[in-house]
Amino acid sequence: MRLRLGLLAASMVGVVAAAAPSFAQKQGGTLRMPHRENPPSASILEESTISVVQPFMSVFNNLVVFDPNEKANSPDHIVPDLAETWSWSDDKTKLTFKLRQGVKWHDGQPFTAKDVKCTFDAVAGLDEKSELLRKSPRKIWYINLKEVSTNGDYEVTFTLGRPQASFLSMLASGYSPIYSCHVAGRQMRTKPIGTGPFKVTEFKRNEAIKLVRNPDYWKKGHPYLDAIEWKIVPNRATRMLGFQSNEFDMTFDSDVTFPLLKDVKAQSPDAVCEARPTNVNSNILINRDSPPFNNPELRRALVDAIDIHAFSEILSQGHDLDGAAMLPPPYGKWGMPKEMLASLPGHSTDIEKSRAEGRKIMEKLGYSADKPLKIKVATRNIAIYRDPAVILIDQLKKVHIDAELDPIDSSVWYNKIAKKDYQIGMNLTGVSVDDPDVNFYENFYSKSERNYTGYNNPDVDKLIDQQSAEPDLEKRRKLVWEIEKKLAEDVARPVIGHNVANTCWSPKLKGVKLQVNSIYNSWRFEDYWLDK
Repeated sequence: MRLRLGLLAASMVGVVAAAAPSFAQKQGGTLRMPHRENPPSASILEESTISVVQPFMSVFNNLVVFDPNEKANSPDHIVPDLAETWSWSDDKTKLTFKLRQGVKWHDGQPFTAKDVKCTFDAVAGLDEKSELLRKSPRKIWYINLKEVSTNGDYEVTFTLGRPQASFLSMLASGYSPIYSCHVAGRQMRTKPIGTGPFKVTEFKRNEAIKLVRNPDYWKKGHPYLDAIEWKIVPNRATRMLGFQSNEFDMTFDSDVTFPLLKDVKAQSPDAVCEARPTNVNSNILINRDSPPFNNPELRRALVDAIDIHAFSEILSQGHDLDGAAMLPPPYGKWGMPKEMLASLPGHSTDIEKSRAEGRKIMEKLGYSADKPLKIKVATRNIAIYRDPAVILIDQLKKVHIDAELDPIDSSVWYNKIAKKDYQIGMNLTGVSVDDPDVNFYENFYSKSERNYTGYNNPDVDKLIDQQSAEPDLEKRRKLVWEIEKKLAEDVARPVIGHNVANTCWSPKLKGVKLQVNSIYNSWRFEDYWLDK
């Protein structure tokens, strides 16, 4: 695979120049956005997709956020949001926040420390009686959180079981909003109440999402826009036509593939387009608990069929990044070096040798070209999932596996895979924070609800805990590489590639700042404005 760093860097430099306002921001206007599908709900804390975060993050605030002016999210660049200041105890197990006063929820009720405690008691499962959430897919993030306590209305303390360097970064994620705990959970799924710059006026399934400016937003002078209107357009080609015909001011995040980019720029030559790593990786879910893939030899044969370079060439014209579980360098801080990566299953450059070994395994198990193993490959019924699934099906033929595509509506996809109601799944895993705790605990720890394959290795669990507690950066990085190696050898969730894609917007839209190591943390929209 060609790692086209020069092209990406040049693209980003051009975007910075194009996005920088040359004069004062203008108030007013409606931002018109396409959405790729019907979001399963409006409740960010209960969902696990950019389809919810991108339209609804602007409704809420966090305690802290990653500095939106920095190109890469980093624990060194975290800034206040609903918290004004924070401090750690000497033993690094208590994190205390002083909260912003005078903040109101969209219904006029005051924001207090009780809302913070209520939110994280529900998310972490510390309050068994809480009815705020039906599910908490990132509960495992907070396995080390022992208590959330308040001291008056404007101070809250998180008590950890041990020091954990990643904890503040997790609170800065777009997946960590503070909820209005006086509002019923069912309302948060349909018409949520927040403290953010925009208020929800309509969420009409399969049609539209409409947000309006919060006139009482605590950040004075923001937002600049009067409204944001999302139109749900499931067909990507139709979304592209809508952008090219000026129906939309911006594309859905990372919706413009490299094969599509040429046409978009031809039809809209003034469009500003940015290519960036998304920290979303394409990977294969394997139901290791049920026949036939409860056989580890069969799982290894499947991996032997994979040509990740072909995936990259077809899907991104060679721009996707080759990596293991973590986002690879230089964009990722934790991914293993290229020379180590080449030794892992599924990352060999000798594809024919790997496929010959895969066929040998399959033939020993009684399969052949005339008698292939017949399976279904389930995937979400949106283009970014279907496209790699079709390539996977073609490659599996090389090791006597005859697969059929099983497209699943997004509204039921996560429930289906959580119940392990699949044989093979073509999946995309988005990592909201470039930190091993976020990725490893959520996707590979044995107790996680999001460990969709049921992978369970006590030694890996111990290593995940060990790296999380390790204060020395270089020692922690080596533990991370050891975990990546073990996950690949165990065929835990084979990684096809780390996606690189384009987001485009009208030159009239200003204030757009995207990050290169996450698509989940920059959708507050409070700094966007229209030069019309």
